[in-house]
Amino acid sequence: MKFKTILLATALVSISTLFDACKGTTQVTRVDENAVIDLSGRWNETDSRLVAEEMVSDMMLRPWLAEFENAKGRRPVLVVGIVKNKSHEHIALETFIKNIEKSVLNIGKVRLVTAGDAREELRKERADQNEFATPASTAKWGRELGADFILQGVLNSIVDSNGKQKIVFYQTDLELTNMETNEKVWIGDKKIKKVIE
Repeated sequence: MKFKTILLATALVSISTLFDACKGTTQVTRVDENAVIDLSGRWNETDSRLVAEEMVSDMMLRPWLAEFENAKGRRPVLVVGIVKNKSHEHIALETFIKNIEKSVLNIGKVRLVTAGDAREELRKERADQNEFATPASTAKWGRELGADFILQGVLNSIVDSNGKQKIVFYQTDLELTNMETNEKVWIGDKKIKKVIE
């Protein structure tokens, strides 16, 4: 009887060890959010942040900004419109657009207004306030800032491969357009090339 109990206990321990081995072990290490880690070679958060920062910085150094300020006597109002993903992979463009907006605000040379679905959500909230909030606390209609310029763009990629080696080329093109005249006042591009082996 003792032998069967020891044998059963040994079998249970062996099975438990086998299940643990099959599960594998996952180790998670927290790293600095700005650390450059490129596991797959695909577009990642580092690419998104760096492209946004570099392109916005270039855009703010161009003549359109001083020309507008001299003509109008104020900072321009900008809205970030649609950035299309025409690359070969899924890219979270919402993150890229937020990186652009953050860079625009951090530079502080233009005013930024909300675009698209977020703007519609604000308008619905304003409508609810007009119906349910006290008059003193209600956000008024007709006080939105109109954008002077819209920033739009496209992200493309080209993949070249041979055997186990692959080169991925990303090109981001952004254009700033005057909302009143449809004049393009700035066009910028940023290229990234990655070799994956």
